[in-house]
Amino acid sequence: MRISLLAILLVSCATPRAKFTATDRTAVLAVLDAQVAAWNRGDLEGYMAGYAKTDDLVFTSGSKVRRGWDETIEKYRAKYGSDPSTMGTLGFEVLGVQPLGADGVVVLGRWQLTNTPESGSGIFSVVLERRPEGWRVVHDHTSSD
Repeated sequence: MRISLLAILLVSCATPRAKFTATDRTAVLAVLDAQVAAWNRGDLEGYMAGYAKTDDLVFTSGSKVRRGWDETIEKYRAKYGSDPSTMGTLGFEVLGVQPLGADGVVVLGRWQLTNTPESGSGIFSVVLERRPEGWRVVHDHTSSD
């Protein structure tokens, strides 16, 4: 019994525990920065590259729940098109980054959209997950002021 317990303790101590690092924080913020840059050049596909391309994606806004990458991009296309003249200028202000273990994080921020008939501002919280392709948004909750 002692040998088994000792072996378990040695294995658990020898296995490094992954954690969310400063490099991860930088990578997460780079995803959001890339989304803003893509939006501002009218590149909706580039903007959507920050989201996990999965049916499990959840996007909530305007009291609506959308599920999946395909439904989310179709809503964006219907509302904004995919041209700088209709998409306007997007900006994010990050208010907080809260790790959820080694492979998840919640980012809280403010968004502002100008130079479009759909102009507005508000709060967002996005959950990003470490995936094989890098950090991706898996849940987005956006509200308007």
